[in-house]
This record gives sequence, structure tokens and C-alpha cells, in this order.
Amino acid sequence: MSDFVKADDVFVNEHATSREEVLRFLSQQAEAKGISNNANATYEAFMAREGMGETGMTDGFAVPHAKDESILNAGVLVFKNDTPLDWPSFDEKPIDVAIALFVPAGEAGTTHIQLLSKTAVLLMKDDFKALVHGTDDKQKIADAINAGIAE
Repeated sequence: MSDFVKADDVFVNEHATSREEVLRFLSQQAEAKGISNNANATYEAFMAREGMGETGMTDGFAVPHAKDESILNAGVLVFKNDTPLDWPSFDEKPIDVAIALFVPAGEAGTTHIQLLSKTAVLLMKDDFKALVHGTDDKQKIADAINAGIAE
């Protein structure tokens, strides 16, 4: 999975004004990239998960995830906003980076757990967080995530 996340799966210098706007954008991108066949259903899956509890982690990162029949292929998209957004998080601080996980419904117990655990490990690494916050180089961000997924 060394090229699981590609540079064009990373969106930097975006300007969203709400969590919902971020998730709608990511759902639309997933449909455009063939990850999903229905942006609205994917968005609803994100919102259903958001209703279950925080996907905001710490230090400005969120890991929203959608599991749904509309998702055809597992995928990861990264959204880096130009300003921090209100987003329920464990440290109660705003979010400026969302690492969104897309998981087909049939892979909910396998792919989902693997992606979520690998992403959680990445977010415990200060060097990873500093790299993502410190660059708008899409390839560097994609490479850092791929390296973490491959570990």
C-alpha cells in the first residue's frame, strides 16, 4: 500500500466554514474519484458516525470515517483547511486537518479497523503532525500517510 494515498487525494489551502462543509466536500471528491458511487449517501454515513461521538482527535486533527454500501473502494482523503474549524475533539480544540477514511460496508470489521488503527498511531507521532501542519506539499503529506499505513 505504498501508494494508497496519492498527492491528488490531499487537499490543502481549502476554505471550509464548518465540519459539514468539509464532509460534504470529501464525499463529493470520493464520488469523483470512484471511491463512492453516491456522494449524498457517503455524506450521510459520515454524519451518522459524527453523531456517535467525536472524530476530532487532538492537536488540530480529525479522523472522520464513513462505512457504507455507497463506498466501493477503501480510501483515504486528506483535507487541510486554511483556518481551524469548530469540530468536536478530544482536546476540545479546533481542527484544521481531516484525514477521512472511506470503507466499504462489507469491510467494516477489517479494512476499517486497520486504517483507523494505523491513522491513530500516526497521530501519536509528533514528527508526523508537525510535517502535516508545516507543509502544503501534497506529495510529502501523502508519502507520510503511506509510510504510516505500510508499517
